[in-house]
Amino acid sequence: MYRIIMLLLAAASAALPAGFESSDFLKLRSAGTVQFSPDGLKLAYTINRTDGGRRAFAQLWIMTLADGKSISLSSGDEASGDPEWSPDGKWIAFSGRLNDKSGLILARADGTEKKYLGPLDGTNSPLPTTGKRIAWSPDSKQIAYVSAQPGPETAEATGDPVVITRYLYKPTASEGNTHFNDNKRLHIFVVDAATGKSRQLTSGTHYEHSIDWSPDGKEIAFISNREPNEDQFFNYDLLALSVATGEMRRLTATENAEYRPHWSPDGKTIAYEATKRGLTDLETTMEDTHVWLIDADGKNRRELGAAIDNRQGEPGWSSDGRSVLVTVQERGNVRLYRMPVSGGKPTAVFEERGAVGSWSAHGNRIAYTFSTPGDLAQVYLKTGNDPPKKLTDLNKEVLAGKAAEPVESLTFISNDNKWTVEGFLTYPADFHADRKYPLIVNIHGGPHGQQGPAFNFRNQAYSSHGWATLMVNYRGSTGYGQQFTDAVFGDQNGNEAQDVLYGVSAAIRRYLWIDRDRIGVEGTSYGGQLSAWLITQTNMFKAAIPTAAITNIISYNYMTYYNQYEQMEWGAFPHQGDLMNVLWERSALKHVANARTPTMLVHGENDSDVPIAEAEQYYIALRDVGVDAIMVRYPREGHGIREPMHVVDWTDRSMRWFEKYFH
Repeated sequence: MYRIIMLLLAAASAALPAGFESSDFLKLRSAGTVQFSPDGLKLAYTINRTDGGRRAFAQLWIMTLADGKSISLSSGDEASGDPEWSPDGKWIAFSGRLNDKSGLILARADGTEKKYLGPLDGTNSPLPTTGKRIAWSPDSKQIAYVSAQPGPETAEATGDPVVITRYLYKPTASEGNTHFNDNKRLHIFVVDAATGKSRQLTSGTHYEHSIDWSPDGKEIAFISNREPNEDQFFNYDLLALSVATGEMRRLTATENAEYRPHWSPDGKTIAYEATKRGLTDLETTMEDTHVWLIDADGKNRRELGAAIDNRQGEPGWSSDGRSVLVTVQERGNVRLYRMPVSGGKPTAVFEERGAVGSWSAHGNRIAYTFSTPGDLAQVYLKTGNDPPKKLTDLNKEVLAGKAAEPVESLTFISNDNKWTVEGFLTYPADFHADRKYPLIVNIHGGPHGQQGPAFNFRNQAYSSHGWATLMVNYRGSTGYGQQFTDAVFGDQNGNEAQDVLYGVSAAIRRYLWIDRDRIGVEGTSYGGQLSAWLITQTNMFKAAIPTAAITNIISYNYMTYYNQYEQMEWGAFPHQGDLMNVLWERSALKHVANARTPTMLVHGENDSDVPIAEAEQYYIALRDVGVDAIMVRYPREGHGIREPMHVVDWTDRSMRWFEKYFH
């Protein structure tokens, strides 16, 4: 959901005619999950909304493909999602609300005869890249689901005083309401669809999630970290659970991570995501995930996605089981690829500019969500080799009379002559080459992520205000091969920061209409870190807005909710060798005396990923140096800004901050 929020970001209300305003953030909608019904006649899909309260939410709809008409499975502003069709096509299970109960809901394919089956309680414990939490038995009689129960630490950790015994005692990054892990454990349950009688299949202090029911009905594949010190060593493995006895069968025993398994239609093979390295961080992985296959008996584990040197998403099977489909990050785009199980050459299903989200295959048809340069994600249908057909137009009214400004790719040589780095420049509205326009450098987080041509509302809002934006996929970004992603290793706040500066240098020399005296910089998370770092290395920026920024790498390492990031990025713990001194040298706080750029620090009050102490330190240091600085703290926010009205306020403040120093 956070990626959806970031793509929807609005800017200030003072915009050019027919441009985007901050209030448009509350109106825009995007398509999320899509799933064909077993007969291929209907399509379940979710719509993401930001107009219903403090948090963005999704709602489940069912479309009849013959006439394009859709029905909602939610009432009012109730959230719903996670659709899973029964194999016989008569029912759909989903997460939602019925009367006064929230959890697992069952309904007929036409949305009638709803009934509540059980809780789908979650946990705020950091559990990255989880898969399905609802799965049907092949006979359509039972439903497996994942729900949380209190762990052994819960009582002491919620008492007075609070007693901490776990190493991983903080909540996940998106948690904005508390400071502590709720210590609940995810376990697997099975419920009878007819009677509603439920039974628990797993228990204990581990987490079991990302489930898929085998075609023969005997087992449920799932993911779990079974390490004795799982809080300190992140290591998902793939297991299978006997539905009859509850006995677990280990399918992988590796030092790397496995994610999101899916049985082949014939039940002989499981496709899943995985890494190969011995250290995979809980929060972000430097190594690209690839598609792997393993026989149902746990033998013949092999990498299917090796032919594509880029980050691959959750795999899924074609209807005939002869190929696996998967999204791939590729030079700022996210594309859908088909990988033959026989080992033939992978092929792109389509190669339009933009980003594929969810997808579902049925015969020679593929339904998918896709964000183009001109709109947020909509639902499309592609049949065979025919051109895709757009099935939803959720933002028709909002976008009426508005035109997204063009996004242009530019490449340049890095400072050390090792890499060709790509950036994306969004033109200002009402562009005339003989005029001068400000430039906002918008740096992505991660660092192992990417930006690209897909619709970015914040950039388009800046464009409507007459400003250009530049996004640079600096080394460490995904979508450019593993070596490029690895190039940030042991060099935090180093050459990747130079990539951003070299991108700006290339842009202002190629686009002579960019006003060199009106350049601002901003970013969130790692992008916030680079924003805070760059203003200690150059005075070229007239204003800066670091959001959720790391400013002191040492304090960050010991206060963040996950512990392996710096170890993964540097190959050692901070206390080993001379790394502590190196990390201090690479911290913006160390060099704050060089800063002159007016800075607005933005942070969530309950950020467990990059704790707000990072902003507090830097704010006082900037003020001590004499830099014009303010700190904006948003209550109920974790890592990044999520509440819709907070986002509107944040973007309005950002616009005003840049305006103040552009004149």
